[in-house]
Amino acid sequence: MTLYAGFWLRFVAWLIDRILIGVISAIILSPILAAIGIVSGGSMFPFSDFGDQDFNWATLFATLTAMIGISLFVRMAVLLLYHALMESSKYQASLGKLALGLVVTDVQGNKLDFSKALVRNLCKLISNLTFTIGYIMAGFTDKKQALHDVIAGTLVVRKQSNQ
Repeated sequence: MTLYAGFWLRFVAWLIDRILIGVISAIILSPILAAIGIVSGGSMFPFSDFGDQDFNWATLFATLTAMIGISLFVRMAVLLLYHALMESSKYQASLGKLALGLVVTDVQGNKLDFSKALVRNLCKLISNLTFTIGYIMAGFTDKKQALHDVIAGTLVVRKQSNQ
């Protein structure tokens, strides 16, 4: 008998993964953002005597915009690759799901290949665009599928002891 993972189990797994991704992203982003700040700092404050210099608001805005854009891009790339690689691995789950004894399969119960896992995780963008209603669906569908699972043809199930 297949035991589907409901909304709350998946939510706790999501929290565990977000903490992990936050740490990984910070490690990757810290030197990048520091380098941007150091490079742009010279153009905002060309002299050490600030009294005679006008503050360059345009440079500050451009720097902050670049930092935010790079942060979002790196975070999205790390999230996408982390989930797709972990779900298509022999573990069939992210670390958060593994901690709770969950795996991701296709609707026949088979392991996902990388392309299927990638599609599943790209479809999470659609679940996000629905103001998270796509995720909440997992609490109400028969097979506990979120919108991205329905679109990609995947399931999140409790790991069977014979797997």
